[in-house]
Amino acid sequence: MTGRNLILRALLRPRRHGRRSLRLKLTVGGVLLLALGIACATAISLKTAHHYLLDKVDSELTNSRASLETGGFSLRQIESLSQVGIALDKFGGTWERQSLPSPNSVFVVVNAEGRPVAVGPLEPTPRQRAIAAAVPDANAVAASPTPRDLDVDGERMRLIGVQLDDGTVVLMAMSVEALNDGMQRALRMDLAVGALLLTVLACGTMWSVRRHLRPLEDMVETSTAIAEGDLTRRVPFRRDPTTEVEQLRLALNSMLHQVESAYRTREDSAAQLRRFVGDASHELRTPLAAIRGYLQLYDQGMLRAPEDRRRAWDRMMAEADRMGRLVDELLTLARLDQRPELRFRNVDLSRLVRDAAEDLRVQQPERPVSVVAEGALLVRADESGLRQVLGNLLANVRIHTAVEVPVRLAVERVGEVVRLSVADDGPGLEEADAARIFDRFFRAGGGAGSGLGMAIVQGVVRAHGGEVGVRTALGEGLTVTVTLPARVPAEV
Repeated sequence: MTGRNLILRALLRPRRHGRRSLRLKLTVGGVLLLALGIACATAISLKTAHHYLLDKVDSELTNSRASLETGGFSLRQIESLSQVGIALDKFGGTWERQSLPSPNSVFVVVNAEGRPVAVGPLEPTPRQRAIAAAVPDANAVAASPTPRDLDVDGERMRLIGVQLDDGTVVLMAMSVEALNDGMQRALRMDLAVGALLLTVLACGTMWSVRRHLRPLEDMVETSTAIAEGDLTRRVPFRRDPTTEVEQLRLALNSMLHQVESAYRTREDSAAQLRRFVGDASHELRTPLAAIRGYLQLYDQGMLRAPEDRRRAWDRMMAEADRMGRLVDELLTLARLDQRPELRFRNVDLSRLVRDAAEDLRVQQPERPVSVVAEGALLVRADESGLRQVLGNLLANVRIHTAVEVPVRLAVERVGEVVRLSVADDGPGLEEADAARIFDRFFRAGGGAGSGLGMAIVQGVVRAHGGEVGVRTALGEGLTVTVTLPARVPAEV
């Protein structure tokens, strides 16, 4: 495993601690938000309920005060009543007796010095005395229009006062301990329910986050597998995916497909380059070895006869020419691989076909050549490139077929494309050889030539944005069809 793969594997290895941390953060975040909401809702509801109940207490005290004020009673009138209960019903309250349980509301009659006084036979109880003692100024309480808080030996009460016609002050107090106890019980209940809700939310969030983060874990596992060399791995599809996660999965799989394609293309290009360099070295080694051999013979004095030296000279020149053609063809292929800028202009393809046919007739007068290229057929193309295509196709026919084999050249426009065909009635090719006819340095049956002619044809045609194909079989000849666009591609 290379150093780069080790680094990728280390970077893409799943970090379980990180995944737990992410789930924990999402869970804690949700729980904290819910806890904050519960706390706010509880505080608001308890505060509202407390104010409502306290207003009811204050309303009762205010109504009792209004009853005494509107009745116009004096202390003597109260004492002269035959039954204390009648007066209490009139006042809307209850007089506390030592023999009765402590009531919720307490009435205390105080004199001008603020001391509690008896009402008829009823003496002040300890609780009434405590209330009176806790009030520093009874007249101020009577003058206040609203009730106030009072703390009597740790007991919270609400207090209001009223001044009778004879100047006596009646203090009315009502305990709010029951209200506070109820609020505390409500608070405990809210806390218990809130804790239960938070527990349920934490469990539900952990399950939901784990379920929704599973596709991300799949992506990490897929990335790790790819870093380890398995380029075919993809992020699997999961049921009920969220929109964003599914979009991420599709985008990641598309990216991985492009990465795999680019990697395969690079590997294929590297392999092709290695084969190309190996084949080129092999092809160049043969003429170089021949030239080196003749030079060694000359250096050793073994070429004494003039005819031997002349023959050696001719052979070295022939091998040098062969090596020069091979180098030129290699340079042509290299330029085609770099997408050269072609000089496009209007070219009469019919004229090029007829010129190529005439050249073949001059080279091989015995070969039957037929041409179907009537009139002018203008295309936008690079003229030198098309001449090279026709020259290589006819050179392929000239080298690999007998001189008596007929050759047919045809060109026609079909819709938006131009179709050029070169056909012969030669021996044809097997299916395996036909599949490799455009490979560089491929020579069917070990024939003559450099094996680069058809590769150059394919490169030039593709540079024009066209396609080239063959149709052949053993004993049925070979037909090469070149299809060019009638218009120049936008990218060219």
